[in-house]
Amino acid sequence: MQKFLLSVLLVISMQIVFAQNDFYIKGRVTDTAGQPLAKASVFCQNTTLGTITDNDGAFQLRLPKGGYDLIVSFMGYETFQTQVSNSTAEELNVMLLPKEKTLEDVVFVGSTELADGLEKYGEFFNENFIGTTDNAALCQIENPQALKFFFNKKKNRLKVTQREDLVIINQALGYKIHYKLDSLTYEYNTKTCTYTGFPFFELMNGTPEEEREWKAKRLKAYNGSRMHFMRAWYDHTIKEEGFEIEKVMSLDPFTSETIAHPYDSSFYSIDSSEVSIDYNGYLRIKYHKEMPEKAYIEFYKLPPHLRAQLTVITINEGFNILSNGYFYDQNDVINNGYWSWEKLAELLPYDYMPE
Repeated sequence: MQKFLLSVLLVISMQIVFAQNDFYIKGRVTDTAGQPLAKASVFCQNTTLGTITDNDGAFQLRLPKGGYDLIVSFMGYETFQTQVSNSTAEELNVMLLPKEKTLEDVVFVGSTELADGLEKYGEFFNENFIGTTDNAALCQIENPQALKFFFNKKKNRLKVTQREDLVIINQALGYKIHYKLDSLTYEYNTKTCTYTGFPFFELMNGTPEEEREWKAKRLKAYNGSRMHFMRAWYDHTIKEEGFEIEKVMSLDPFTSETIAHPYDSSFYSIDSSEVSIDYNGYLRIKYHKEMPEKAYIEFYKLPPHLRAQLTVITINEGFNILSNGYFYDQNDVINNGYWSWEKLAELLPYDYMPE
């Protein structure tokens, strides 16, 4: 009986802790006339957390402590995006604007859409969007016909958009991903690829064996990832988690020096529940607890004896980190190296927590 009571108390105390770490986001979605939009999609991008509005356009989301990009979408309307966190107190009144095709879109689509784009560039798109890692081989786009391909000869640029949300099955990590792809652009002159969009994750159900394998592969994908690094910097556990930060002195030739105190007050400060990084320039991030994949070493023709995952980040105007590894403004941090090589196949939602 005593053991039973202790177990009950433990469960209750755990529930209280989890409740304290959660917060609610409430709001209402309407059109420009003030009419409620029922069944509008409301979700935090890059998470498994979402809902739809009721008949009055109202919604409520329970979120783990941290920061998120809240996305609201409805057919025929512009997608709404805003930042929320556990410090967001007021209810959100979201007014969606009717979607209008711009003149630029009309000219671009009418002049350069490729009828054989999927056949010609489908594999190239997968490599640059899903990736070329071991996990990428176990990912599949269920509706590739939703992709639209355009090529601009004058600018030597490939652009890919969508007719409908992409549905990607990641059999390696056990996620079904619904991806609202704004566009993927590849500049052939500079060999640079950029893409923007809003992913939403759905946990897949599998056999006990599959669940165990997904759990192990999620942990492997998490270790050394950008989210892992941001959480470690927030928690003051950079060294313990296997990371090392170097200040890049020169890119050509490459020279750097280790930052011995990554929490130095000259660039690292804590305000409320956020960490502010006040730094402009380049940093190299080393992760020592896992070796880089063989495919990465071969693709970039790196020394085979490389024993650390290396990433160089460009920081434009500093950024803020929240407890779940979410940071903003994400456009001010550009990845080169291992993090940029790992693409959608390695992506984990912000509500993922390693056990």
